[in-house]
Amino acid sequence: MIDLHYWPTPNGHKITLFLEEAGLDYVIKPVNIGTGDQFKPDFLKIAPNNRMPAIVDHAPADGGEPVSVFESGAILLYLAEKTGKFGGGDVRARAEINQWLMWQMGGLGPMLGQNHHFRNYAPEKVPYAIDRYLKETNRLYGVLDRRLADRAFVAGAEYSIADMASYPWILPDAQGQDLADFPNLARWHAAIKARPATEHAYAKGKEIVPQQAPMSEEAKKVLFGQTASTGR
Repeated sequence: MIDLHYWPTPNGHKITLFLEEAGLDYVIKPVNIGTGDQFKPDFLKIAPNNRMPAIVDHAPADGGEPVSVFESGAILLYLAEKTGKFGGGDVRARAEINQWLMWQMGGLGPMLGQNHHFRNYAPEKVPYAIDRYLKETNRLYGVLDRRLADRAFVAGAEYSIADMASYPWILPDAQGQDLADFPNLARWHAAIKARPATEHAYAKGKEIVPQQAPMSEEAKKVLFGQTASTGR
């Protein structure tokens, strides 16, 4: 059994995508990031960066004590190793998958996250910042579109953790993009959306947050006002 400390955000969805695809037993432990659950001492013991998702695996492969893992990319790698699924069957396949997983963790997620922030949440509109991250989002969509021109999935013919990492971040309406401009990306996105496990994963999010409401000013203070002393 795996405890998943989760909130329905792109990074949270990555992990439910894997768990549903692999058919692993798991229990969701909601972490309401808008009210500050991520700063609770028990959560910080397993996620010292005060960010979800995080997991606790009560049945690790070595049969020992429970294993806790934070950071969505590290969790995907851990689960791929645990199950032998979606992580590549040989050294070349793993290298292909892992480089695109790192691309998502280091580029796609952070840049599109800044797009969300300056377009939707910043207390004042900063034209330079909005334009900067809008263009970078467009560039990264283009990278994926070109990559998918001659393959079904990001790392090749097989669905993998590289796809699971990137898919939840492709939110064209929220990011000022038009998928019609990226036909290969659009095809890939539609294919993943139609997978039963994807439907199940996103349904889990709807159970936690049935309807997405505008972010309150109090939640913005919690999410965007953190300093080194916040979690003390």
